[in-house]
Amino acid sequence: MIDQRINVTFLLCLFLFTQSWAQISGSISDGQGEHISFANAILLRSSDSSIVKVEVSDLEGTYRFNKIVDGSYMVKINYLGFVDYLSSAFAYNGDSYTVPSIELQAQAQDLEQVVVKSTRPIVEVHPDKTVFNVEGSINAVGNTALELLRKSPGVVVDNNDNLILQGKNGVQVYIDGKPSPLSAQDLANYLKSMQSTEIDAIEIITNPSAKYDAEGNAGIINIRLKKNQNLGFNGSTNLGFAYAMNPRINGSINFNYRKEKFNAFGNYSVFRNRFENEFFLYREQFGNIYDQINKEFSKGLGHNYKFGTDFFINKKNTIGFQINGNVNDFDKIIESDTEISALADEVIDSFLVAENNEVRDRNNLNINLNYSFDNGDNSTVNIDLDYGGYRNNATSFQPNRYLGPGKEATLFARTFSNVTPTDIDIYTAKFDVDKKAFGGKLGFGAKSSLVITDNIFDFFDFEDGQRIKNLDRSNQFIYEENVNAAYLSWQKKFGEKIDFMIGLRSEHTHSKGDLTSAKQSDDEVVERDYLNFFPSGGITYQANKDHSFRINYSRRIDRPNYQNLNPFEFKLNELTFARGNPFLNPQYSNSYSLTHTYKYSLNSSLSYTVINDVYTQITDALGENAATLSWVNLSQQKNLALSISYPFSIAKWWNTYSTFTAFQLKNQASIEGKIIDLTAHAFTFYGQHTFTLPKKFKAELSGWYNAPTLWGNWVTKSQYDITVGVAKSFWNETATLKLSVSDLFYTNRWGGESEFGALYMRGGGQWESRQVRLNFTYLFGNKQVKGARRRSTGLEDEQRRI
Repeated sequence: MIDQRINVTFLLCLFLFTQSWAQISGSISDGQGEHISFANAILLRSSDSSIVKVEVSDLEGTYRFNKIVDGSYMVKINYLGFVDYLSSAFAYNGDSYTVPSIELQAQAQDLEQVVVKSTRPIVEVHPDKTVFNVEGSINAVGNTALELLRKSPGVVVDNNDNLILQGKNGVQVYIDGKPSPLSAQDLANYLKSMQSTEIDAIEIITNPSAKYDAEGNAGIINIRLKKNQNLGFNGSTNLGFAYAMNPRINGSINFNYRKEKFNAFGNYSVFRNRFENEFFLYREQFGNIYDQINKEFSKGLGHNYKFGTDFFINKKNTIGFQINGNVNDFDKIIESDTEISALADEVIDSFLVAENNEVRDRNNLNINLNYSFDNGDNSTVNIDLDYGGYRNNATSFQPNRYLGPGKEATLFARTFSNVTPTDIDIYTAKFDVDKKAFGGKLGFGAKSSLVITDNIFDFFDFEDGQRIKNLDRSNQFIYEENVNAAYLSWQKKFGEKIDFMIGLRSEHTHSKGDLTSAKQSDDEVVERDYLNFFPSGGITYQANKDHSFRINYSRRIDRPNYQNLNPFEFKLNELTFARGNPFLNPQYSNSYSLTHTYKYSLNSSLSYTVINDVYTQITDALGENAATLSWVNLSQQKNLALSISYPFSIAKWWNTYSTFTAFQLKNQASIEGKIIDLTAHAFTFYGQHTFTLPKKFKAELSGWYNAPTLWGNWVTKSQYDITVGVAKSFWNETATLKLSVSDLFYTNRWGGESEFGALYMRGGGQWESRQVRLNFTYLFGNKQVKGARRRSTGLEDEQRRI
């Protein structure tokens, strides 16, 4: 049966690749290797230079001439601010022909010795995604990836470092087109270890096609790492320093070496960070008040690396190998002081003074082997084999002391320790095919993944200074998951005005979670087997050169992160802790959107999403005096959102971009007789102004505002941030010095409140958001070396969930 399937697939691929559409095509870029959109591409007869056809390059800098008769031609390119380009004559005999890549040269004005250049905007708006070009932003300097996400349009990072996109949870994070296997705090720590100097752009994709894994209800955030830009060697080095309450330092180096049949690339970065964070939690529970103040001190040392090679067998076939990973050490101390009193008279009864000392080291390794075929007429095949290994070891030590009202006498004390190693292994194989067929563009592919996670939780009590393992509270959780998926998509353009796309993805999932107690008892096994179909589609209507409309629909799934299924407890102190839920179900979403684009710049989008079995964290009472933060499935979440974004130029030296998203969010559930029925009318705003000044100076002013919204059974408070920066280029623009101040007015605070059953809770906090950052970058080697090709791998979806 398997052989028959392979034969059918092979015959289908062979059939599709025997078809072709003849055309003349090519690509346009500037001297920095950036795509040039909306340039005029003119096809001329070489005999008399008469015009045959005129096209405009698309957002990827590509132009195409279709239905061309045999003959000899030239291609002329013109674009404002650049020298016109005229290609050599070439013969066209009816087969598809690709014009060699064209790099336009910027015009120079000798009178004022000013060079006019094409500058990539900080924010680009496309019908299906928004791109935040980090490298072009002054205020991005010195930030970590997590801090950059706080500044990204439409993205909210809550107080627990969870990502929310347009009011929706379930965001899928990709790194260079592959899903990150990390989740929750591990993902946050990884993003904190990634520096802005490593990042080229952040893509916010709200309507992924069937080609992407069905994972992620809110959409995809793809973090594109930097690649160097004909034959030779080049690279760059960077050094950054930041200071708030504590100093932070980072450095990086990257290189690219290319020959005709070979390309090698790599980068290495190192950082040392210190953070402080203060937050409070006030709760009323069964007649008592628990007023808790926490101070968190953390420090980290990390090394990130990435190395790879591409072998160009010929113009159509490439084999590549890539290895990347990181080694990070994090130490954290949380000091907690809880005032305990009776609600009736608010007289202090006692204090709980606790510390949580945690030492954590993480070692992640990803290996990718890739084959790609590209015959130059949009017919491609990509095959990926991947392995990801993740080792996370953590040890915590927590003394708890109960003191009298005056804090002089110790009423009693309790000390415990946890040892929690986690091993995750991921194996994936996938192939993707794109081919012009049946009057349009056909895409299909398949993927298989196997994930094995092994989590050990050893709980120790201390008696007379001796550490004793608590068998009642120690256990092991092993989770295995196999997902087999296939997809089919088809896109066709009807005339010059209508572009149609439809897709279907199927995924079969088998999972097994096995919780084994250290003490002989009834173990828990949760086993699931299910098949899902995920349709998607969209229609784009180009009414005229100024107006286009697009309708999209997609059904998606969001499976719980591996750690969210883990029932182990993480204690802030012995009265406040968080834990996972092995019985957590996947959540499913149906999303509808209508988008209007005016003059390729003003973008308006109305979307409606219904999420069933939505999972989220809620706070609930545990007994009479403890509170827990746990993962549960709500019955439904509804999200209605309106987004408007507009990049424009106020003057030649002043560019700006603004985006506004308003949404209504509703959370509904009944959990053990306790009702959640919350509605929020919220909005987010992001604005950025860039100023090009004399003597190669640039300045930037940016800010964002998030109105109150919902998070599980919490109603959150508003947050906002203003950041300023200035940059200076020198040494023939091979060096750049950038200075910025983030959160200028120190307003980036989080807060909220919750009322659920017998528990009322409110909280808030502040982190080191106001920072002074200084960054120096130096470029060396041949600036025109073409960089390593961008490619995704098969680990993308699984990586996000670690």
